[in-house]
Amino acid sequence: MKTRKYLLPVAAAGVLALSLSACGGGGGGSSSAGGGDAAANLDGRGPITYVQGKDNSNVVRPLIEKWNAAHPNEKVTFKEQTDQADQQHDDLVQHFQAKDTNYDVVSVDVVWTAEFAAKGWLQPLKDKMALDTAGMLKPTLDAASYKGTLYAAPESSDGGILYYRKDLVPTPPKTWDEMMSMCSIAKTNNMGCYSGQFSKYEGLTVNASEAINSAGGSVLDKDGKPSLTTDAAKAGLGNLAKAYADGNIPKEAITYKEEESRQAFQDGKLLFLRNWPYVYNLAVSEGSSKVKTVLGMTALPGKSGPGASSLGGHSAGVSVYSKNKATALDFLKFLTTEETQKFFATQGSLAPVLTKLYDDPALVAKLPYLPVLKTSIENAVPRPVTPFYPAVTKAIQDNAYPAIKGEKSVDAALSDMQKSIETQSK
Repeated sequence: MKTRKYLLPVAAAGVLALSLSACGGGGGGSSSAGGGDAAANLDGRGPITYVQGKDNSNVVRPLIEKWNAAHPNEKVTFKEQTDQADQQHDDLVQHFQAKDTNYDVVSVDVVWTAEFAAKGWLQPLKDKMALDTAGMLKPTLDAASYKGTLYAAPESSDGGILYYRKDLVPTPPKTWDEMMSMCSIAKTNNMGCYSGQFSKYEGLTVNASEAINSAGGSVLDKDGKPSLTTDAAKAGLGNLAKAYADGNIPKEAITYKEEESRQAFQDGKLLFLRNWPYVYNLAVSEGSSKVKTVLGMTALPGKSGPGASSLGGHSAGVSVYSKNKATALDFLKFLTTEETQKFFATQGSLAPVLTKLYDDPALVAKLPYLPVLKTSIENAVPRPVTPFYPAVTKAIQDNAYPAIKGEKSVDAALSDMQKSIETQSK
């Protein structure tokens, strides 16, 4: 998989542990205040524009060429944004606020869905605009929904994977405690035991949330209220703090983002690494990699089995301001066909949203991590479905970071996290 840059606090990627139904706009039908008319232009057909971040893998242009050849009267124009997620978000907000009719279909990071839906900017995909979602992974649909209504078509997914040295660990750990018990192997081989991404940025939100969820807790409860002062939440964040304190998470890991942690693992400095699937291709192909022949992959460890990965990925939404919504809906259907999803996987290393493709022998032969990734995504918790995501991720980072470093007690960190989210999410 290609690495996706995490969003800065204004719209924080790719992959969290919440299922919020927080305050915000209505669930569909007519638009909320400030939004467009969801009942308008449902039969509109004609040229449309598709807006997405930089097409580094060159998967968008070939698809649009294929679409345009088959739809000469409903051609798609590709508006390519930058490769910076926060800039992509702000660009979409600016055009939505201007009620721009030229942004017909837009790529939506999973953490933007609720914000855009609550403001009445995304077309509800129901009734005449309904999309066939049979066969799609449930977590991808949850991440594209707000208050029970689907607002975008899942386009690509992502989930965390535990990489390990199979020459040193013949049988991978299934639980956190089991993994920690194997850290003696790392010490014997003069290497660090475990790392994820613990620098103070969006990756820390993902890792802290995964730790809390995997221990049986949750950052927010089913009603969208923070639930961080629980024994399970304490156990989850406590696992990271304890591992850092006793050296099972090496001290330098507090500075790691995706690439620093990947490089440390490839250089033979780590026994276990939590990261995204994009690591696989680099770890087995880069000349300097010391793990290319000994790379193992398994699901993230949990309390008594697979842990709860944060869910990453992108969806495609239709703007309520589009004049050609019928064409836009057909384009969403095109993006989610089996053929297109296979193309995303093989050409762009993007995780499919269709369940059956994870068991496709030809695809698995090309992308051996797919079975593990399927387990990861099936056990994933959708990233926060809330208009208040920036406040949530900031509260997590501001408190998890000092807790892991041992500068603040886990109890105090969780209590402050709880209070901050309660205050900022009103």
